[in-house]
Amino acid sequence: MTVRAIRGATQLDVDGREHLFERTTELVKEVLRANDLDTEALISIIFTCTPDLVSDFPAAAAREMGLGDVPLMCATEIAVPHALPRVVRLMAHVNLEVPRRDVQHVYLHGATTLRKDLAQ
Repeated sequence: MTVRAIRGATQLDVDGREHLFERTTELVKEVLRANDLDTEALISIIFTCTPDLVSDFPAAAAREMGLGDVPLMCATEIAVPHALPRVVRLMAHVNLEVPRRDVQHVYLHGATTLRKDLAQ
């Protein structure tokens, strides 16, 4: 089985737990949908948040959506001046039998500006 990494990001409107959970869940579901995956294909997910997001952990949202058996990790992005605020990023490691060029990376809401070359 081939292991691929899938990148994704979303921007929140506000730093609130419910909104963080909503946007994180949307991002994970869209990564799975765009790559025609089910949760069994997930190996692990690393989430990062910009330093202005402190209401909760994106991994808590992933666990709440049923990914409690998937290794999850959260970290803080470096505080680069003028960086896009309120962004949750992920890198999902998955079992996926497609060429690397066919992996569908997902950028939602304001995060589409981060990687215009990859955003759908």
